[in-house]
Amino acid sequence: MKKTSAADVQKKTAAPASSKTPDNPDRTVLPIPEPKRPVYKELDARKVKPPPRFEVNAPAGAPNVVIILIDDLGFGATSAFGGPIRTPTLDGLAQNGLRYNNFHTTALCSPTRAALKSGRNHHTVNMGFITEMATSIPGATGQIPNATAPLAEMLRLNGYSTAAFGKWHETAAWETSVSGPFDRWPTRQGFDKFYGFIGGETNQWAPFLFDGVAQVELPEDPNYHFMTDMTDKAVAWIKYQKALTPDKPFFVYFAPGAVHAPHHVPKEWIARWKGKFDQGWDKLREETLARQIKLGVVPAGTKLAQKPQAIKDWDKLSADEKRLFAHQAEVFGAFLDYTDHEIGRMLKAVEATGQLDNTLVFYIAGDNGTSGEGGENGMFNEYTYFNGVREDVPDMLKVLDKWGSPETYPHMAAGWAVAFDAPFGWMKQVASDFGGTRNGMVVSWPRGIKAKNEIRTQFSHVIDVAPTVLEAAGLPEPKVVDGTPQIPMEGVSMVYTFDNAKANDRHVTQYFEMAGNRAMYHDGWFARTIHRAPWEREVRNPLQSDVWELYDTRSDFSLTHDLAVKNPKKLSEMQALFMKEAEKYHVLPLDDRLFERALASAVGRPDLMAGRTSLTLAEGMTGMMENVFLGVKNMSKTITAEIEVPAGGAHGTILAQGGRFGGWALYVKDGRPAYDYNWLGMKRSSIAATQPLAPGKAVIKFDFAYDGGGLGKGGTGTIFVNGQKVAEERIERTQPLMFSADETADVGIDLGTPVVESMGSERKSQFTGSIPKLTIEVYDANIKADARVQDAQKEVNRETR
Repeated sequence: MKKTSAADVQKKTAAPASSKTPDNPDRTVLPIPEPKRPVYKELDARKVKPPPRFEVNAPAGAPNVVIILIDDLGFGATSAFGGPIRTPTLDGLAQNGLRYNNFHTTALCSPTRAALKSGRNHHTVNMGFITEMATSIPGATGQIPNATAPLAEMLRLNGYSTAAFGKWHETAAWETSVSGPFDRWPTRQGFDKFYGFIGGETNQWAPFLFDGVAQVELPEDPNYHFMTDMTDKAVAWIKYQKALTPDKPFFVYFAPGAVHAPHHVPKEWIARWKGKFDQGWDKLREETLARQIKLGVVPAGTKLAQKPQAIKDWDKLSADEKRLFAHQAEVFGAFLDYTDHEIGRMLKAVEATGQLDNTLVFYIAGDNGTSGEGGENGMFNEYTYFNGVREDVPDMLKVLDKWGSPETYPHMAAGWAVAFDAPFGWMKQVASDFGGTRNGMVVSWPRGIKAKNEIRTQFSHVIDVAPTVLEAAGLPEPKVVDGTPQIPMEGVSMVYTFDNAKANDRHVTQYFEMAGNRAMYHDGWFARTIHRAPWEREVRNPLQSDVWELYDTRSDFSLTHDLAVKNPKKLSEMQALFMKEAEKYHVLPLDDRLFERALASAVGRPDLMAGRTSLTLAEGMTGMMENVFLGVKNMSKTITAEIEVPAGGAHGTILAQGGRFGGWALYVKDGRPAYDYNWLGMKRSSIAATQPLAPGKAVIKFDFAYDGGGLGKGGTGTIFVNGQKVAEERIERTQPLMFSADETADVGIDLGTPVVESMGSERKSQFTGSIPKLTIEVYDANIKADARVQDAQKEVNRETR
């Protein structure tokens, strides 16, 4: 049987514009318009021949498409690219397809994801940074334009079924409430089906999930884990879709939260990795490079790039540090092992339909390099980082046996980021180094790619994936989508590389930029500047006086030989080219602010609660993420709840924000009103009345008088019932900047993990009475809220240097 190549499929399915017919419609304008409706004069329907049924079908032979995107995984982690962590699913695809060792991302999650699904540069789609740190400047607003329709919408309007599972992180932060708008949610971005989480990370044991736009109630299952759950949902959807419409191709976007923090893994998977990282990160880098050269994914003679000075040598660490850090890596390795296994289970569902042969699979091993955001020591609770609290090794050793369990929210030390990004020197966020942007990718399409187990070295970028899919499916790039003229795709199809390992590069120019870290690639040359490391709160130099370096990537794979002094002319050319490309793609002006960008008013980003000092709610109002809830940090606050106590007495949550790793809750336990403040899961304060509430109507008021005089300070909490004081206690410390990325504020229940462990969460925490009205107010007589937050950010910067 003759092998069908990608070129054959393209030739068969494409038709010239001049020969458009009902069977070959003009697909450059989407949706494809319906034919003109006939007008009849005949009275009797039995005498009329009906017109052909209008139906949009994908081109004959168009493949199913699966894009798998792992989170926070570097080039040197997977066994398919010489890394120490076994990835049998990725390895199997590579043996039956192609490894790309010169594929690049943007160095950060939201920008990579938006670029991947649009085929345009991340600033073109307004995703200059993560959505929570968007600004008002075009290129960084966090709002994907209608003029850059995503690949999913193009495929859906061309007859594909479409589904997304896992992480999204492309919806503007102020658009994540029940008030919408929902234009930039997955089901309005081309996906018929979405099951996953909207933000940048989630608790894998207790995620905040959506099915479409509806919140998902978590099952009461002690063994629940989101990775398995999302795989189950994908498997069911794939089989169901093919059972009903076997001839209709599908597009699946499968984006686990793994291996982004928190590193949550079932303990049986962790046990498999015991002792595997005892050699430390320096030796691991050497071992990885040797394997990479042997595999051919790195050229012979490649050297390890120098690691950042802030990363200590492994042999200079204490015994306790080595024990802690090695176990952190064991949990990370287990997380990837487990994730790759679940991906394999999803692909087996495709195989079970009999259509794996005509399924184009992209397995992208990372949306950026491995994360170094764990800092020097790692952390048992990632939110300590966001609140400027340092975690010390002795304290983390106390919870070492729990690492990765529901009782932790962990991240690993930054030394492992360098190791898992080998042979490069930097990591996630550093867009000016391949450790931040170069990710291993495998492409498999048995029917369309003749080559097997080969390596492709052509320069490519995440924006090249969408045009590759269109060409493989025999679809033109649309000029108009949903009535909006489109900005042309800026990526280059990689189909030309499928059966030609020696083809000349077609993607020859590409800028990189993330919060001031920036670089320029052109025809093998790479000019760059390291503006700031992920753990640095201050920039190294002003933007105007950054120090640039120059590399020839054709002979220097890992960027170890700086040629800036030897070839200043070429460096000047590259710097000038960067400015030209930066202007063209809306990268300018550069914005190197960090925590300040988290404050909406400082950068002109819309804020749902802007100017608000009170919020009136009622039972049933749940799932309010931190960006769409009233800001209560570093402020005094009052909660007034009008409740109805049932005859048997009341029990449950009245209002809670956050969860196990930081938050607060007003609740009733066994009839007695109480308030708890959970400071980063490290210290808990509790205030409780001694007498139970009487049945009937009652007004519970909680007042917190903030001490002031600084940030994250304490205050006095007082509980009143029907105007009478019933309890008062001190709360010594509060969190200055953040409770959680995925825990929510909820009336009448505590979703996710519990703020108060004895009350539980989800159904266990549901209030047994009713809450017809609840008002939360914040106040401070002296300092405006925005000024307080700005001060908080400055203090965090000082404390974490």
